[in-house]
Amino acid sequence: MAKVVIFGVLDTAQLAKFYLDTDSEHQVVAFTINRAYLQDTEFEGLPVVAFEELESAYPPESFSLFIPMTASKMNHNRRALYEEGKSRGYPFISYVSSKATVLTSHIGENCFILEDNTIQPFVRIGNNVVLWSGNHIGHHSTIHDHVFFTSHIVLSGHCIVEEHCFFGVNATVRDAVTIAEGTLVAMGAVITKSTKAWDVYLGNPAKALGKNSMDVYK
Repeated sequence: MAKVVIFGVLDTAQLAKFYLDTDSEHQVVAFTINRAYLQDTEFEGLPVVAFEELESAYPPESFSLFIPMTASKMNHNRRALYEEGKSRGYPFISYVSSKATVLTSHIGENCFILEDNTIQPFVRIGNNVVLWSGNHIGHHSTIHDHVFFTSHIVLSGHCIVEEHCFFGVNATVRDAVTIAEGTLVAMGAVITKSTKAWDVYLGNPAKALGKNSMDVYK
């Protein structure tokens, strides 16, 4: 059991507190946000402190961090905060729903894995990965760091997902495909072959739009 500070004061942070309170042994003790965005000193009945000054109230020797942010800027914002927390000595928890079917032990830190995910045997999931509800992660697949799955995505077996990818609702990926770094897979897209880095894929079968994913998901 860890005493946890959650980064954020918006919907995702509120959801993270709900899941940790109702489905984990961890105790949420506070929230934190960058000083420039700090407006209220309380959220969900708990203190809100400036991230820049977090050590003074919640030192890393006694408290853990959880940063369950969205995929803005293709997960770069979440990565930057995660890496800053690491550099300041904070341990990170992961949340894996008890209502998910998880048949692997290879799940990294600062992962947020919600209900009804099916994660098959021999899957490897890196750090700072979000799997929203209802996804299928096929056997022998690897998901690298800083990736975001929305909901009802099928990743077939023996796939590789490189860093900074984003998957829209109801996307499908056939087996033995590599999703290159920074790929944005649009809602409902069907990926039948490996992708190009930092491009956007749309349609069935999906085709590259020739647009930089960083320009699309700001």
